[in-house]
Amino acid sequence: MRILHTSDWHLGQHFMGKSREAEHRAFLQWLQVTVNKHNIDALIIAGDVFDTGTPPSYARTLYNQFIVNLRQTCCQQLVIVGGNHDSVATLNESRELLAFLNTTVVGGVSETPDDEVVLLKNARGEPAVALCAIPYIRPRDVLESRSGDSDSDKQLALQNAIASHYQTVFSKAAEHKLPVVATGHLTTVNGQLSESVREIYIGTLHAFPASGFPPAAYIALGHLHKPQKVSGQEHVRYSGSPIPLSFDETATAKQVVMVSFNGSPKPEITEIPVPVFRPLLSIKGSLEAIEQQIKQISTDSGLAPWLEIEVASDDYLSDVQSPVQDMVADLPLEVLRVRRQRNTQSASLVREARETLEELDVSEVFTKRLEDEPLEDDRVQALTRAFNEVLDTIHNDVNDDLNAGKVVSEKEVAQ
Repeated sequence: MRILHTSDWHLGQHFMGKSREAEHRAFLQWLQVTVNKHNIDALIIAGDVFDTGTPPSYARTLYNQFIVNLRQTCCQQLVIVGGNHDSVATLNESRELLAFLNTTVVGGVSETPDDEVVLLKNARGEPAVALCAIPYIRPRDVLESRSGDSDSDKQLALQNAIASHYQTVFSKAAEHKLPVVATGHLTTVNGQLSESVREIYIGTLHAFPASGFPPAAYIALGHLHKPQKVSGQEHVRYSGSPIPLSFDETATAKQVVMVSFNGSPKPEITEIPVPVFRPLLSIKGSLEAIEQQIKQISTDSGLAPWLEIEVASDDYLSDVQSPVQDMVADLPLEVLRVRRQRNTQSASLVREARETLEELDVSEVFTKRLEDEPLEDDRVQALTRAFNEVLDTIHNDVNDDLNAGKVVSEKEVAQ
């Protein structure tokens, strides 16, 4: 029995105003070939298949086409669980139809634990693995709020509630006397984040401890975009996003994870590298050094590289955009952002990087605003925690509106 673990596709993502459609299309074509090459029996997408709760039409088309095309491969089972970027309603709207294509969709937490248990079959059509298909867990899914509790009480109660949900579903899966695999979409303690990951604050709970997971043979996680093991445990992993979703992700190779059960309850785990479909490159230094680095960039990839340029502060020119654009004018490259090197001694947003609001997300704006204030570290942490809780509440309210069928504009989602 061979399972392929992937997550965080973020179909429909716009990166600094640019569509990722070409890269996602190339990845999905590669994935179909990879499934056949490695004789994969079941594919798991551990959340954030879409970048927003209202994905553009081309993202939905890529999603639907892939599911149909997967039927032409040796992989006859697909399991999709919802992530924090996904709308439960959007994922679930085609759930019954996709079931006829051997695709199981678990958009949100179910009131019935059996609904989150999926039996995965091997190439002979025999049940071989019991999957706990657990999606992103929102506080209201597992816990009733109580007034008067301290922050630490709320955090412990929520942590225990999430662990209890995992244990309940795991117990149902274990009844089948098969190896058990579980999914999850959350931040774990000591997980490595990247720029493109919005930290999940489930109520007051920032990160879930690995000890809270049940004793599954493998735990397929989503949300963090850098592939990694959790607390050094081989069987608890983030597959990471298949394409870099921010410039700081380019230093880490992308991958999907193959989990093979060969008659033993302990699986063999293999990392399969994902090709670079479009290079994302960060270049720093003086204008002279930047020009030399640009000349060394390979343009052999199918899609033109995207660049982020950071000009050293010792360059006195008031306009650094024009010289950089002149450097790439005749090259198959595209510069998405040019900024001056940040002065760590300056607190002003304008003085620090001359960044516009269009270049920053709301979390970055808040972080930079805090840097303007002479606050102690514990105060900064408290304000950041409160801000992220508010942000997560707003995000959940938007999903509630979507689940209720309310029309939500793209502006409202962004806000």
